[in-house]
Amino acid sequence: MDEAVARGNTLRRPGCVHRVGSPLRWLAAERAAGARILGVELADEAVRLGDLPAARGRTVVLLGHEATGIPPEALDHLDAAVEIPMVGHGHSLNVAVAGSLVLYKLAGLL
Repeated sequence: MDEAVARGNTLRRPGCVHRVGSPLRWLAAERAAGARILGVELADEAVRLGDLPAARGRTVVLLGHEATGIPPEALDHLDAAVEIPMVGHGHSLNVAVAGSLVLYKLAGLL
């Protein structure tokens, strides 16, 4: 995995990769420390990507599996869900594409 991350990094500095023993504990700790936790997920009260404001502080973006989404036990840790409206027959984008769109929007570039 380290090799794949290094090969895919096009930044001029190392990427920020977190490896944690318990993702749920890590999310809870990030939230308790003041980070906003956003999940890219179809949900009843999800914010449309176009309506998502730029991040104003530390923000964690949680991406789920392309087929099954974010695990139910992680949904309780979200401050908000973000959905990417789609036209056509598909229900979801490739996870890398979806994550890139959300990060670009959070950076205030979209």
